[in-house]
Amino acid sequence: MALHFDPAELLARIAHVTDRLRAECLDGILLFRQESMYWLTGYDTAGYSQFQCLWLGADGGMLLLTRSSDVRQAKITSIIEDVRLWIDAAGANPAATLRETLGGRIRPGARIGVEFASVTLNAQRGRMLQAAFAPDVELIDASTLIASFAVVKSPAELAYVREAGRIADEAWRQAFAACRPGNSESDILAEIYATVIRSGGDPAAGRFVCGAGDNALLCRYFTGKGRIGATDQVNIEFAAAYRHYHVALMRTALIGAATPTQRRMHEANIEALAACRDRLRPGHSYGDLFDAHASVLDRRGYKHARLNACGYSLGVSYPPTWMEWPMIYAGNPVALEPGMVVFMHMILLDSETNLAMCLGETFVVTEGAPERLSTLDHDLPLVV
Repeated sequence: MALHFDPAELLARIAHVTDRLRAECLDGILLFRQESMYWLTGYDTAGYSQFQCLWLGADGGMLLLTRSSDVRQAKITSIIEDVRLWIDAAGANPAATLRETLGGRIRPGARIGVEFASVTLNAQRGRMLQAAFAPDVELIDASTLIASFAVVKSPAELAYVREAGRIADEAWRQAFAACRPGNSESDILAEIYATVIRSGGDPAAGRFVCGAGDNALLCRYFTGKGRIGATDQVNIEFAAAYRHYHVALMRTALIGAATPTQRRMHEANIEALAACRDRLRPGHSYGDLFDAHASVLDRRGYKHARLNACGYSLGVSYPPTWMEWPMIYAGNPVALEPGMVVFMHMILLDSETNLAMCLGETFVVTEGAPERLSTLDHDLPLVV
C-alpha cells in the first residue's frame, strides 16, 4: 500500500471531521476536492478531472464513487475499503449513480455538506448533483470544512514540508546558475523541474513563472519563451512539492547591473517581508499580514505597483494550483495558528518604469517566531 502517513493518523483525521459534521448537524459530506481525499485517506490520483466523489458520513462510513481507471488506484493508495464504479457511457449521469449508490445512507430530509468549490465539481456536474439530490436532501456548501482542518499541519506533514523547502532551495540555486545572458527562460525552468524530480519531489500543482525583460512583469505562466539580455531582469516564482506538500519561492534576478531604483524596490520588499514575518504568529490574522505588507510598500511609494493579495497557505495541492485556503488579503479574519504553512510574496510590478522586483518565501507558524523554510539570503540576486 502506497500510504505516506500512518493509518492511525488518517483515522484520527476522519474522527475530527466526523465530530465537526455532527456539531454542525450534517449527516455527511460529499467530497470532490482531490486534496481532501488525499488528506483524509491517502487516495492519490489525477482522475479528479472527471466526476468522482468520496462520501463521508457523520457515522464515519466512507464510500468512493469513481471510474474504472481509478478503482485500483484507490485500493492501492488509500484506506478506502468501499470503492464503487460508475460506467462511462453515452448519456451517463454519475451524480444519479452516486445518489442511487448511497441509497439508505442518506435519509429523506438529511442535511449534506458539499465541496462545491472544487475543480471536479464544475457547473455542469454541480447542476447534475443538485438534480439528483435536491428533491429530498438539503445540500449545504461545506467547501472549507476539510480545508479548515488541513491548514494546520501535523508533525508528519511538517516533515514533508521541510523536505520540500530543502528541494526548493536547491532548485533555486540551479535556476540562478542558468540565469545568464543568452540563455532562454526555458533553460531556467528546465533546471527547476529537473532538480525537483531528481531530488525525489513531485511536479508542482501549478505552472512556474519565469520571465525576462518585459516578461518579468507577468506573474502568471505564459507560452512563448524569450532570451536573457546582457542587461536584464528575470522574475522567477516556483514551488517544490514533496508527497504533494508545497513550498514556494520567488525572486527577481538582475543581469549586468542594478540601478538605484531597482535597489530601492528590493529594499522595500525586504522591509515588507520582515514586517509580515513579525506578524506571522498566533494573535494575528491573514488580514493583518496583508496590512503589514501594504503599509510598508505604500509608505515607500509603491501602492501603484503592489498587488491586492500577498500570499496564501500551502499544503497538499493538485493541479491547477498550489494555493491552499486561505489567502492573504485585506480584512481576511482567519486567525493564524501554529502548524500553518504560509507563503508570503512581496510583488512590485511597476508599469510606469517597466520594472519588476519580487521577494517571496514560505514559513511555518509556531508559538513564537515563525520557522523559515529557506536558507537563502535576501541579497539582491545579481549576475555581473
